[in-house]
Amino acid sequence: CQWGFDDEANHLLLQNELPAIRWVGGVELELLAMATDGRIVPRFSELTADKLGTAGIVREVSFGTTKERMLVVEDCAKGSAVTIFIRGGNKMVIDETKRSLHDALCVVRNLIKDNRIVYGGGSAEIACAIAVSEAADEKASIESYALRAFADALEDIPLALAQNSGLAPITSLAEVRARQIAEKNPHLGIDCLDKGTNDMREQNVYETLIGKQQQLMLATQMTAMLLKIDDCIGASEAL
Repeated sequence: CQWGFDDEANHLLLQNELPAIRWVGGVELELLAMATDGRIVPRFSELTADKLGTAGIVREVSFGTTKERMLVVEDCAKGSAVTIFIRGGNKMVIDETKRSLHDALCVVRNLIKDNRIVYGGGSAEIACAIAVSEAADEKASIESYALRAFADALEDIPLALAQNSGLAPITSLAEVRARQIAEKNPHLGIDCLDKGTNDMREQNVYETLIGKQQQLMLATQMTAMLLKIDDCIGASEAL
């Protein structure tokens, strides 16, 4: 029950072997209704058999040195409902774990929306930079400069990967770029984990295509927005 009930109601429920829980949050109540395939009713008089949900096991679990208690509902009617319980030594660890889980769930969501992937390690950016550079060579107008600048910007990602991995960034990028052109293998990227191979297929390093598209589109839109700014007025200049 979300709002609770008095002791007399609780006593009558227990007499009829109907254990009840008071002060359940609104969000948790909705999630329970979805998991058990039940309906939320405002009062007992509206409760009918077709509005009841089902669950195999409802048990109370205590954990930790403080003997904190948690109610666990298992074997629900809708088996796809899952609760992830996070514990850590301090709040910072818990928050970092929550962020990591959120990122992982977003990747899964992107794969459900579009299951196409690109290989990571900067291989996709290097392959795109090569293609954009080749397109720039075919342009005789001023657009070729913009295309080459875009290709250089794409290569900043594998450069950053190599630098963060303790590798020589310029040398690593030049070697992988030359190999991609010579071997015509767009799956070659920066060997950040030092596994002895630059083939991201062998290392099982990949990203979702929809995520990569969103990253490049957002970066391009931000750059275009900044290029539209022709002047900046400081606070002291405006007075």
